[in-house]
Amino acid sequence: MPAPPHPSRCRFHPWLGRGLLGLILVGAGAGCASLPSNTHRTPSVAFTDTASTRLGAKIAERTALHPGRSGIYPLPDSVDAFTARIGLAAAADRSLDVQYYIWHPDTTGFLLFEALWQAAERGVRVRLLLDDMNTQGLDPTLAALDSHPNIEVRLFNPFPHRISRSLDYLGDFRRVNRRMHNKSMTADGQVTIVGGRNIGDEYFAAGKGVAFADLDVSAVGSVAQEVSAEFDLYWASESAYPADRLVAKADAAAVAALLEKFRVTQASPEAQDYIEAIKASPFLKQLRAGDLPLDWCPARVHYDDPAKILHPPEVAKYRMGPHLREAMGQPGRTMEIISPYFVPGEEGAAALCASARSGIKIRILTNSLAATDVSAVHAGYARYRETLVAAGITLYELKPTAEQIAARRHPADEPEKKAVHGSSSASLHAKTFALDGERIFVGSFNLDPRSVALNTEMGILLESRPLAQDLQHTFDEKIPQRAYEVRLTAPGGQLEWIEHRPDGDRRYRHEPETGWFRRFGVGFLSILPIEWLL
Repeated sequence: MPAPPHPSRCRFHPWLGRGLLGLILVGAGAGCASLPSNTHRTPSVAFTDTASTRLGAKIAERTALHPGRSGIYPLPDSVDAFTARIGLAAAADRSLDVQYYIWHPDTTGFLLFEALWQAAERGVRVRLLLDDMNTQGLDPTLAALDSHPNIEVRLFNPFPHRISRSLDYLGDFRRVNRRMHNKSMTADGQVTIVGGRNIGDEYFAAGKGVAFADLDVSAVGSVAQEVSAEFDLYWASESAYPADRLVAKADAAAVAALLEKFRVTQASPEAQDYIEAIKASPFLKQLRAGDLPLDWCPARVHYDDPAKILHPPEVAKYRMGPHLREAMGQPGRTMEIISPYFVPGEEGAAALCASARSGIKIRILTNSLAATDVSAVHAGYARYRETLVAAGITLYELKPTAEQIAARRHPADEPEKKAVHGSSSASLHAKTFALDGERIFVGSFNLDPRSVALNTEMGILLESRPLAQDLQHTFDEKIPQRAYEVRLTAPGGQLEWIEHRPDGDRRYRHEPETGWFRRFGVGFLSILPIEWLL
């Protein structure tokens, strides 16, 4: 596994741009509110006596046949990924532990909020931990959810200013620039979903705009208990604040408004279309029958210590990176990398090039300029392209009109689904990499400085030949048709983009499907000393 990007730099996000703009607008005279007390929180931990739950009873017999292994089911399909989450919420008897970086108040966001509410109505304990970066406008919803006696909401690394959050950038930038990027959902400590997806229509192919190509895995067995331990650590961390200390408590009218929002969302044409797609999914039938074909393999959860947020980026002791690199080992033959925000840094690029020159076959997929949702990150990545390609690395950039790119276990048996409402463009969001067709990591971790040093991340390392070789199959069969291959016209020549088409290759001398103004903007950003922002 290559060395990580240099930790002194961080990835530029759209919210960071808005935050910096806000600093200019509010001026130097703005004040800074302080965070509330975070002491005397109600303690809680994951339940361990859940073998008698419906999920526990279904899983016990299968896990007994595979001691020391976890059962894994990949979720590359967006509708299946949402169905799995709804299914977990419906199947839970004792607990739901839910941890996300983004939760949008859109169709899928409210459908899943409602599923959590319905579980709580059945007596299920729901613990919802959200990073506070993207909760603006959600305070009334979170307060109403938190008012349920079986639901507790906590906000990670919160903003004291609930409306004018730019004020917190001004007064406390060093803290609020550090975020919890982890993503997981676990039911009864028995089944978990971990991966790259946040909660929102673009992650589940439910909208008409950009659709993210992404990857999660569902897991049962010991790895589910490891995710529960990770959740407990974050839930009890200094950075997790009870929501009722930051947002106004909900009254009966606020709860009634939330229930009405559930009803309106369910009745909307968008939700009805999506619900019909779920009902038609073969995955749903297998899920309900409990006979999903699981891959039983050794698996370990890797995650940053939440204390990483509280310490300078140079402090490495709280990072998962060194442990993950040791567990993955060095590649002997092949390396496949999918990363939407790929900024390897000087050290990471040098390590990749050295591996390629030693004979390791390396293939990388990231976003093209036309597909990326963060152009400034593309500027940081673009400066390494020529070096990587010259070293013999095969480099692909996703087309903005590409469909599903992640591999299926049985691609011939299940035709790929399109976005329910026909999304007009695609962007890569999956984060996964594999070595030698034997080991594969799936999670929230981008190969960029922000994931390494600033944000917290998590994921599952799987010693699974079937899944690792599926990723190889994806690079062999799918990615060449759904991405541009970046090459050099000759040794020491210019970059070119190859579009592999049924009627022959088409070559571009500049970044395809982009206008000159956007290319000029990215080129200008690439010469500025802003890599520390990326």
